[in-house]
Amino acid sequence: MSPRTRSGSSSAARVIAVVADILAFIIILWILMYLLDANRGNDFVQWVHDAARWLAGWSYDLFTFDKAWANVVTGYGLAAVVYLFIGHAVAGRLRRG
Repeated sequence: MSPRTRSGSSSAARVIAVVADILAFIIILWILMYLLDANRGNDFVQWVHDAARWLAGWSYDLFTFDKAWANVVTGYGLAAVVYLFIGHAVAGRLRRG
């Protein structure tokens, strides 16, 4: 493999890992805001909530618990872990590729 191709793969891997980290960060930020009872009337808090809800839409109601905080932590947390795992796995594969 030429150094140019390897460098391109490395750059793509870095971008994928950073995107996965940002997606997970947004979700984790919402979990923290929820647990700390952030003001939902605040525009930034609302934006983070909307973004996290969209990103975790597939996992949010996957599990149900009696406590609302447990639903938020597991529903959103699962999405964050999956984004990190898949993003970094794909990035690692590209680096080795």
